Amino acid sequence: MSTTTETKSSVASEELRSLYNSDFAIWVEETAKHLQNRNFEHIDLENLIEEVLDLSRRDQKKLKSLLKRLFEHLLKLRYWQSEVTRNQSHWKREILNFRQQIKDELEDSPSLRPFLKKVFDECYQDGRKLAATATDLPLDIFPETAIASLDQILDENWFL
Repeated sequence: MSTTTETKSSVASEELRSLYNSDFAIWVEETAKHLQNRNFEHIDLENLIEEVLDLSRRDQKKLKSLLKRLFEHLLKLRYWQSEVTRNQSHWKREILNFRQQIKDELEDSPSLRPFLKKVFDECYQDGRKLAATATDLPLDIFPETAIASLDQILDENWFL
C-alpha cells in the first residue's frame, strides 16, 4: 500500500472513530457500509471489536433480568396469598412471557444456557428481594434456596 493510500485510510478510520463518540447511529451505518464494500482499511476496528464483545454482554444482562423477573412473579404467585385472587392472571401472563423470552434468547444462542445456570442462584436471590419489596412481605417468607431447578422454572407447564 502506498503512503498516500495509508494516509487516506488513516484519515477515514479516524473520522469513523470520531463518529463513534459523536453520532453512534451514523457510525454503525458507515461501519456497515465499509464492511459490505469490504473496505476493511476504513474500519474503526477498536470500537467495532468492543461493540461485538458487548453484544454477548447485553444478551447475558437481558437473560439475568428476565430470570430475576421470572423468579419474582413465581414467588408472588406462590406466597402472596392476600393478592393471589386479584393478580394471579397477571402474574401467570408475566411468568409465561418471561419464560418465552428466555426460551427465545436460548434458541438464538444456546451457548448461553451454562451462563444461566451459573447466575441461577444470584438471580433467585435478586428475585426474592424484588418479590419482598413488591409485596411488603418479609424476605424470610420466601425460601432461601430456589423453589425449583432451572429446567422446572423454564417449563411452561410447571406451576401454572
